[in-house]
Parts: sequence; structure tokens; C-alpha cells
Amino acid sequence: MHLRLQAHGLQICRNQINYCLFEICLVIWRNHALFVEDVNFVYFEIEMKKRLRCILDYSVYVLVRVVISAVQCVPLGVCRRISEILAFLFCDVLRIRGRLVDDNLKHAFPEKSRKERKTLERQMWLHLFLMVAEVAHAQRELNPLNWFRHVTIENGREMFTALQEDRPIILITAHFGNFEIGGFLLGLLGYPTFSVARKLDNPYLDRFISEFRGRTGQVIIDKNTGYEEILDVLENNGIMAFLADQSAGRKGAWVKFFGRPASAYKAMALMSVQYDAPIFVCYATRRNGEPLNFTMRVVDKLDPRNLPEKIKTIQQITQWHVSKLEEQARLAPDQYWWLHNRWKTYGKKFAPDWGKDL
Repeated sequence: MHLRLQAHGLQICRNQINYCLFEICLVIWRNHALFVEDVNFVYFEIEMKKRLRCILDYSVYVLVRVVISAVQCVPLGVCRRISEILAFLFCDVLRIRGRLVDDNLKHAFPEKSRKERKTLERQMWLHLFLMVAEVAHAQRELNPLNWFRHVTIENGREMFTALQEDRPIILITAHFGNFEIGGFLLGLLGYPTFSVARKLDNPYLDRFISEFRGRTGQVIIDKNTGYEEILDVLENNGIMAFLADQSAGRKGAWVKFFGRPASAYKAMALMSVQYDAPIFVCYATRRNGEPLNFTMRVVDKLDPRNLPEKIKTIQQITQWHVSKLEEQARLAPDQYWWLHNRWKTYGKKFAPDWGKDL
């Protein structure tokens, strides 16, 4: 039976590759007219760059499709071993963002030695590659009848109760654990979520990823042009999910994160107060390092109708959810994305004592 499934998977992979090759040939054929019709050389040069960019984008898209198809054909145990090799390559050989990762870990965990930080960096890369494999396998492995074998939900009663009410919900998560699985699971249970992300420069890849997520009820709203869509979701009592751990620039709310001042987005706090939307901070972390085996933990809740005495302002609400992330990241530091430049200085305007009063 296992061999039959593997053969079926390989056949699907071959079909995907053949389909992609046919499409890329079609794109090249459509662009062939350029070489025989144009005589205006300035226009020709501009159009040539556009067509070459189109072919390059489509080639990258095909490569991603082939890789995902190949990953889906490989058992998760093998994916883990491959992820270990890639983690060693990216961490120890290529040293991708090695200096930034080490600097972030040094500030976050000053008590750790250089060797311990290196081990943590390698584990982070392993987590990232394993996360890709899990996302590729999730749609085949998880369904409404077996999800509980792979995911355990902790402290979820209040959140699922709130999902039944006629109020919008704001879910705050981060580049921690497998955030894609969290959205996937809620969609599987019948609660479609709307997430904010920057549109990819590659239109083919952007459409593919949006459709991939959309199969489980996850809708992506463009970060640059989707403000009205976000408001529409909240006005219609929908579920907005935010990855809230990236730098918000000079105009963000300055908070303390791992003992250092960092700029955080305050939009979630503003929307919560304006639209009477409770905030739930939740993360899906891998258990015991086993692929596709998670604990989805609802860490805390903040209801704008009943704010604690010490959490009243937008700044304090923002600090609250950033502190919750720090607490969880300290418990599983290997599952946080330390390769982000989270603590940017933005020039001399913000001196090293930014957060003295935070």
C-alpha cells in the first residue's frame, strides 16, 4: 500500500512537471512575436526587458512548483533528514545572515556561549526548512477527521466561544512556530481568516501562494493596498490575523522586546479599540521536534470592553502582545525567526536609550 501511494505521488509529480514545462513553452512562444514584429529599438529594448522578466518570473514559479511537488512525494521523516543537511549548509557553510542572527541571539540570551548560540542558529534553520515541508504536506495529511492527531489546542475555549459571537476577532501571532498551520487549522474547522502580507513581485508565484492558502479558507490581503478590505472584514465581524513581530519603522510604537527597544505596529491595538474586537495571542509550536506535530496555544486574551488597569493606552496594548511573544520565544527559541533585523536604529534620531522609560 505504501509503495502504491509513493508511485501515485511520483506520477503526480511528473504530471506537475510536464504541465509546468508546457506552460513555460507557451509563455516563450507568446513572447516570440516580439522578435519579428518590432522595429523601434528603444521600444524593443523596453519590451525585451519586460518579456525576459516575465520568462524569468515564470521559470522561478515552475521551479517552486516542482520543488513542492517533489517534497510532497517524500515522507516527512526523509524531509527532516534533508532539512538537517540544508540547515548545516545555510548555517555553517554559506553563513546566510549569520552575523545578524548571532547578534540577535547574543542580545536576547547574553548568558549563552558562542557554541550554544551556534547550535541554536542551526536549529532555527532546521525549523525553517521543516516548516516548508510541513506546509507542503499539510493539505494531504490533515483533514477534518484526523487533525486532532497532529494538533493539540491549549486554552482555546475562550477563543472558540468568541468566534461564535457577533464581534470581529483579531488574532496576533508572529514568525514563531509554524504560523501557517494555525491559519490552516482554523480554516479546516470552518473559521476562515484574513491575513495581511506584502504582494510578491513575482505575479505567478504570488497567485500560486494565494491560491494554495485559499484552499483552506485563508485569504491574503495586500499590505500596501488592502486597508479598506481590512476595515470591511472587521465591520462584518470577520477574523483578522496579523504577524506582529516585524519592525514598523520610525512611526511605530516603541516597545521593549528582549530588553531592547523595538518598533512595533500599533494598528492591531487601534483596530481592537475602534471595532470592539477582542485580541487573542496564539502560536502553533512543534512538539518534541516531530514533523507535523503541534501544540496550538492561545496564550492570552485582551478584551477592549474590560481592559486591565495597567493596559489602557495603545502603547500599553502593543507592549502587552509583544511581551507575550517574548515569553513564548524564550520557551522555544529555536522556533523563532532570528534572521529578521527586528531591532533597527533608524539613524541618530533614536539614540541607544530609546526605551529607557518603556
